[in-house]
Amino acid sequence: MSREKGSYSVQCVENALELLESLTGENGFMTVTSLADKLKLSRNKTFRLLATLEERGLVERDETSGNYRVGLSAVELAHKLLKSVNLIQLARPVMERLAREHDEAVYLTVLQGDEVLFLDMVDSEQQIKAAPLLGKRFPFFTNAAGKAIRALESRDLLERLSLKRNRKEGIPDFAKLEAELNAIRSKGVAVDLGGLGDGIITVAVAVRDYAGKVVGALTLLGPSFRLLTDRLENEIIPSLREGADLLSIKFGYAR
Repeated sequence: MSREKGSYSVQCVENALELLESLTGENGFMTVTSLADKLKLSRNKTFRLLATLEERGLVERDETSGNYRVGLSAVELAHKLLKSVNLIQLARPVMERLAREHDEAVYLTVLQGDEVLFLDMVDSEQQIKAAPLLGKRFPFFTNAAGKAIRALESRDLLERLSLKRNRKEGIPDFAKLEAELNAIRSKGVAVDLGGLGDGIITVAVAVRDYAGKVVGALTLLGPSFRLLTDRLENEIIPSLREGADLLSIKFGYAR
């Protein structure tokens, strides 16, 4: 069934985006009237859009003049987007080399809140493999990527998690998770079996930036019958560590 371009667009969303574009094109503050004229909207509708965006920090209102400009949340959002794009560009060659070397799927993973996002992927040519996870999110404690990243974050993380631990959070055994994160912190690599599906192994090593902050993890994924212990220890883990070190260096990290 065909449809014209824009027939499913939501007008209020389009208006909000046009408003933000208008503000980003200005060096200073803009009045409600000037924005309304530019967008060809009523002052009342423009004010309500601004109030909604202000609540989310996407625009800021000057207390003295009552005029508006782009807010810090919009700037932070843009920085995160650029950082993600830059991370993908830098990681791609490393991921492609790892995927060719081991003929297993390699992912670039990042943490968003308490979930891991599988941000980019270089697939294997194997006939038997896990379904692609590109763009999918999972609780951090269900896979090696999330554990590798969380293990290297501040130590007060475990205290914060313990305060909000309950069945709703889904963390099955907090004491076991704490011990596992401590072991990963010591070894510098995380290995998980079954967290993303029966017989699926994930292996991950964290990537750091110039300030030592963890920006993501290189993650290799495959079936357990191919990722045997000997292969993991002698081939895959050393190779992933080397790849993560190389990528960290690209981000300016120095031990």
